[in-house]
Amino acid sequence: MTSPSEGASPQRRPQQQRKQVLLRLDPLVYEALARWAGDELRSANAQIEFLLRRALAETGRLPGGAGPIPRRGRPPLSGEPED
Repeated sequence: MTSPSEGASPQRRPQQQRKQVLLRLDPLVYEALARWAGDELRSANAQIEFLLRRALAETGRLPGGAGPIPRRGRPPLSGEPED
């Protein structure tokens, strides 16, 4: 008998629960981060994840199995192109 991972195409990995992390920041650093996030229409949390992923990718440390950052907001209407 084969395991579910054998023979199955690895197109999509199962949805994993996102990790929650307590992060302590200098208040001025957080304010600068929040302004930057607002300029790019992201939450502070999404901006932190974006920056961490970019830093990991630039240093060759981003795991190959790491999926894209999940899109937030309302799903597109059927027939409407996704960006």
